[in-house]
Amino acid sequence: MERFYVIAPALIPSIYMIAAFVYFCVLSAKGRRPQVAGLERRRFTEIFGPFLTGYFLWLIQPIERFFVAVRVPPNAITLTSMLLCAGAGVAAATGYLTTAAWVYIGAGMLDILDGRLARATGRSSRAGAFLDSVSDRWGELFVLTGYAWLLRGSPWLLAVMLVLGSSLMVSYTRARGEGLGLSLDGGTMQRAERIALVSVGTMAAAWLQAATETAAYGVHVIGVVMAVTGLGSAATSLSRWRQGYRVLAERERLAGEAAGPAAVDAEDAAAEASDDAEAAEDAAAEAAGRPTQEPELRLAARGDEPADSRAPVVVPAAHQHHQGAPKSAPVRGMMRRLSNR
Repeated sequence: MERFYVIAPALIPSIYMIAAFVYFCVLSAKGRRPQVAGLERRRFTEIFGPFLTGYFLWLIQPIERFFVAVRVPPNAITLTSMLLCAGAGVAAATGYLTTAAWVYIGAGMLDILDGRLARATGRSSRAGAFLDSVSDRWGELFVLTGYAWLLRGSPWLLAVMLVLGSSLMVSYTRARGEGLGLSLDGGTMQRAERIALVSVGTMAAAWLQAATETAAYGVHVIGVVMAVTGLGSAATSLSRWRQGYRVLAERERLAGEAAGPAAVDAEDAAAEASDDAEAAEDAAAEAAGRPTQEPELRLAARGDEPADSRAPVVVPAAHQHHQGAPKSAPVRGMMRRLSNR
C-alpha cells in the first residue's frame, strides 16, 4: 500500500505514455506511422534512433502546437527547463525521488521543445542556441548536485562525481570539435540517454524505498545507475576525443602533402630564374672584358654560405680562360640548393 501512494501521482502520465507507445507501434506496423515535422533534422543516437525519437516527438506534438498557438517565447521554454532541473535536484536531495524523476523528464521534454518551437515560429538565432547550450550544462549541474547531496554519506558519491565530470566532457568535446570544424555526435551516453537512465533508476529506487523491508536497497540502485551513466559518458567522451584527433591529424597530413610539391616547384622556379640572371650577367661581363666570379664564390658573396666563410675572390679573366668556361646555370643552381641545405 505504501508503494501505491508513492506511484499514484505518476500513474496517469505512465499509462498515457504506455498506451501512446502501443498505438504508435500498431500504426507503424500497418505502414501508417505518424509523420513528425523536423524528424530528419534530428541527430539520432545509438539508443534513441529514428523510431523512438519519432515516437517521443509525436507524443509531445500537442504541447508543441499549444505553445506555438499562444506564442510562447522559445527562450522562456529554455529557462523553464533549467529551473525544472533545479527543482529535480532539490527533490532528489530531500528524498522525493518520484517527484525528482518526473520533473527531470519534464525538463528534458522542454529541452527538446525549445528548439522546435524556435524553428516553427521563425525565431531561431545563435543567441538562443548559446542560451540553450549553457542552460543545459547548468541544468545537469543542478540535478547532479541534488543526487550528490542525497548520497553524501555513501561511497556511491564517487559515482555521481564521475557522471558530473564525464557528462561535462562529452559536451565540451563536442563544442571544441565544432569550433575546429568537426561534427562529433557519436556515443551511447548522450544527454537524452542520461536523462532517461537516471529517471528510470530514480523511479526504481523510489519503489524500493516505499517499503520498509526494501528501503535500504534504494541508495544502491541509484548508485549503480550513476556508475553506469558515468562510465558510459566517459566512454562517449573518450571516443569523441579519439575521433576528433584522428580526423584533424589526417587533415593536417593531407594539407602538408598538398603543399609540399607546390613549395618545391616554387623553389625550383626561383632557382632557375636566378640561374638565368647569373648567366646573363656572366655573358655581359665576358663581352665587356670584365672579370667574373666562380659560382662557389658568388654563393659566398650572396651570403648563402656560413658567415665565417671566406670572402669572394675575383679571378682574372686570363686565369678563367686557363680554367675553362664557367659552369652552366643548372649546375650552379644545384650547387646553391646543396649549400642551402
